[in-house]
Amino acid sequence: MTKKKSKFSGFLGFVEKAGNALPHPASLFAILAISALLLSMIGHWLDWTAVHPATGEVVKSVNLLSREGLHRIILEMVDNYTGFAPLGIVMVALLGIGIAESSGLIGAAIRLMVLKSPAKLITFVVVFAGILSNIASDLGYVLIIPLGGIIFHSLGRHPIAGMAAAFAGVSGGFSANLFIGTIDPLLAGLSTEAARILDDTYYVLPTANYFFMVASTFIIAIGATWVTERFVEPRLGPYKGEVKPEVLEPLEPKERKALNWVLAVIGIWFVVVFIGLFPENGFLRGPDNSLLHSPLLKGFIAVLFFFAGSVGIAYGFFTGKFKSDADVVKGMVDSFKTLAAFMVLVFFAAQFVAYFKWSNLGLLIAIKGAATLQQMNLGLIPLLLLFIVLSGFINMFMGSASAKWAILGPVFIPMFMLLGYSPELSQAVYRIGDSVTNIISPMMSFFALIIVYFEKYDKKAGIGTLISTMLPYTIAFTIMWSLLLIGWVLLDLPLGPGAGLHYPG
Repeated sequence: MTKKKSKFSGFLGFVEKAGNALPHPASLFAILAISALLLSMIGHWLDWTAVHPATGEVVKSVNLLSREGLHRIILEMVDNYTGFAPLGIVMVALLGIGIAESSGLIGAAIRLMVLKSPAKLITFVVVFAGILSNIASDLGYVLIIPLGGIIFHSLGRHPIAGMAAAFAGVSGGFSANLFIGTIDPLLAGLSTEAARILDDTYYVLPTANYFFMVASTFIIAIGATWVTERFVEPRLGPYKGEVKPEVLEPLEPKERKALNWVLAVIGIWFVVVFIGLFPENGFLRGPDNSLLHSPLLKGFIAVLFFFAGSVGIAYGFFTGKFKSDADVVKGMVDSFKTLAAFMVLVFFAAQFVAYFKWSNLGLLIAIKGAATLQQMNLGLIPLLLLFIVLSGFINMFMGSASAKWAILGPVFIPMFMLLGYSPELSQAVYRIGDSVTNIISPMMSFFALIIVYFEKYDKKAGIGTLISTMLPYTIAFTIMWSLLLIGWVLLDLPLGPGAGLHYPG
């Protein structure tokens, strides 16, 4: 066992060193943008061409280091940044979620859910709460994971098993949820940009993978519960540390009353949505009077802002957390503090995506790649499984889900589209691979924080402890999620509202 552990720790040390050798994601995109410019010039000199299978048009590499290309780079740099789809989407979504989070509503709701659960279901509830916490950005990492340890410890169970279960839900189940969170519009925006390499009118909705996400929520929650109770907890054994159990405080009366007001606000929202959608010619129906093209779906970010903001304001004022409008604004301002690094990264990512599109490099790679895949004749399911493995492997060296998708999306979405498969399917497959290795990736931004959590109960805990604890979840999630995807494809089920598996071309 000792020999195996030392070999495994050696492998993890190699992964950590390789990951640390990578530049900052913003710098990486700057390097990729420069590389795209150089490749556009080389491709023009070498006369890289391909025949578009849909139009028969000859596609050529465009030299962006020419006179015309340089002019375009200078004149459109600001528009590339401000017009980059994910930027505005994330900013608006985070404004509403920032209000709900700063009011204490999200934390109170999760606390109530956990405290009211039967002891036999506590593992499932902890995982489930972790999955749901993804709608509030980093809340799961700072609240649910340490809370999982506290809950298990208070019940006489090993606290690290509780944190592992919560971590599996928060990070391993990152692409599963019953609700749309900030990552959904972010990835949809990147997918839209990538799809428009081939189709200028294509739009990927934030709800593109919603049906698949909902089904995944229960698969992941059940799977993580089974892994925790069958493998992780027995391996850890009874807790023999010095840390005393903490008492989980129930909700205060004012918090309970505030939640009743929140339920009233949610009820009003349901009434408004029902009246707007279901009667003939309802005011929330689309221009063609359909439910599918409702502004409620296409404008989901605005709806998310209004909904999260209204319930957060109701809770904050009735608990006394918000005493004036200044407190509400402060909640929004605080949520934006987490965006600083993202906004820098997006500047370089936007330039890279623009150059990749202008140069036709993405289109050329997609056409050539699609032709190669067609010649290999792998079939859809082996192709999807390979993409899951690739996404999961890259995630071990690069943590940001949006950063990876900004690189992979412009290549794989057009490639899959040329093979007849929708951008929504490409995005769903990527999200599986990206999620399952989050919990064993040293490049995941909260990885060091989770080790600190573990050290609270085990002073000897380190990176090897964390990864060896979480590896069974990665294996189980990969198998279960892949099987769910295969079943979904074989049954030809829609991934979300108006999001099928096939691209009509």
